[in-house]
Amino acid sequence: MNKFTLLLLSTFLLGTATAQNVAKGIVYEDLNGNFKKDKKEKGIANVAVSNGTDVVLTNAKGEYQLPVGDDNIFFVIKPTGYKVALDENNLPKSYYLHKPKGAPELKYKGAAPTGALPASLDFALTASPEADNFKALIFGDPQPYTLDEIKHFEKGVVQEVAGIKEVAFGLSLGDLVGDNLDLHQAYKETIRKVGLPWYNLTGNHDMNYDVTQDEHANEAFQSHLGPVNYSFNYGKVHFIVLDDILYPDPRDGKGYWGGFRKDQLDFVENDLKFVPKENLVVLAFHIPLELEGESFRLEDRQRLFSILKDYPNTLALSAHTHFQQQNFFGAKEGWQGAKPFYEFNVGTTSGDWYSGEKNDQGVPASTMRDGTPKGYVFLNFNGNQYTIDYKVVGKPSDYQIDIYAPNVIPSDRGTAAKVYANFFMGSEKDVVEYRLDNGDWKPMTYTREADPRYVAALYRWDASEKLMPGRRPSNPVKSTHLWSVAFPNTKVEGTHTIEVRAKDMFGRTFTQTKTFRVEKP
Repeated sequence: MNKFTLLLLSTFLLGTATAQNVAKGIVYEDLNGNFKKDKKEKGIANVAVSNGTDVVLTNAKGEYQLPVGDDNIFFVIKPTGYKVALDENNLPKSYYLHKPKGAPELKYKGAAPTGALPASLDFALTASPEADNFKALIFGDPQPYTLDEIKHFEKGVVQEVAGIKEVAFGLSLGDLVGDNLDLHQAYKETIRKVGLPWYNLTGNHDMNYDVTQDEHANEAFQSHLGPVNYSFNYGKVHFIVLDDILYPDPRDGKGYWGGFRKDQLDFVENDLKFVPKENLVVLAFHIPLELEGESFRLEDRQRLFSILKDYPNTLALSAHTHFQQQNFFGAKEGWQGAKPFYEFNVGTTSGDWYSGEKNDQGVPASTMRDGTPKGYVFLNFNGNQYTIDYKVVGKPSDYQIDIYAPNVIPSDRGTAAKVYANFFMGSEKDVVEYRLDNGDWKPMTYTREADPRYVAALYRWDASEKLMPGRRPSNPVKSTHLWSVAFPNTKVEGTHTIEVRAKDMFGRTFTQTKTFRVEKP
């Protein structure tokens, strides 16, 4: 074999190896909506595409190339001003699952072998004007363990928002189901009834538990719902969705731990290279980043903070806890930004796991352990700014405070009871005040206690002489948004009004009233 023939053979082999290790394709504008690239349909330049770790921009012709392994999910990062195709359940079809050998053999099946990559792995986008002002709907932990609880989720939450208008999309923050991964299909069919494009992230109850590597913990999730790490744009907001559950726990191989693998944080870093610094970056994951305790691997949080340090506008969303709290991270926690890093740990649509007494529809009250009623969230975006509204299921939108106080007191001796105000979106930073019968406003005291209304409802189960239907609520936790004051005793017989007002972190004021009676013994 001469040198020239050897050179040709080497070149051929190198080209073959390169072709096998690179995914190629085009991101194009789908003018006729058939999700196939027709001759007249042109590629779109400067669109980000990822293999789950690397991120590249398409060239002037809409072309891209990405490294490929034997287990990748390729996806287009939806740019502002475009929409992606949706499947029959309104879930984005903006990804391609590449598992040539298929998923490992598991109790809950993952993807079947996908074979070789297409010669051109193309992604369709459709031009769609987007306002900088928009609204998103957020669900925390639907978490049904049975088909009956799927019905509770549908009747108790989904029916209230079905057909909602002027909302861009929805997002569920993990624990879409409760360990039975076959329920992912029922979950999808239920969420479809909201009528919005819907994004999802994985939770610790969405995982394949019979795995030995974290990389395989979401095989069933991926086959039903797509990638667990991805991003997209809407208006001037960049959303990053992440799996933050390490399973099995790398410390002892048992259970799970909050955190990220290196490749996930590499994805975040690579992704943000193409995001303008002035845009708002919203991160969504399941387990909160943790202010205290050992539920999250701190070196992962620190690297995330380092990646985000040059982005002044950020918001983090988490769920998992089945109570609601506002977390603020500063220099003490390793955050380097000029203002605290804010994480909203969102209350859940399943509340306290479908527990408590049932209403006329047969749906459990499911009040959370900190006294927050079950509900959902609206994120209201205005450019790179936002406000948050928590909506209690079955209540008016302005129901933001629960007042707990006696309903009647004697006129001759008053009461040693207190007035409690549970401001569902509150934190220790907020000011909460009260007044009696339109008198002067006076401050209430922030307190870390169990919510008394929740405790009273819980003790009904323990004190009952008969077995109550349904499930006893969980034991209470100390609320992070509770205020109290000594009951304003008055000897004037008749009906009186206590009014409570609270100002939230966005400068908005909410009020709530409660009446009580003073009676002669």
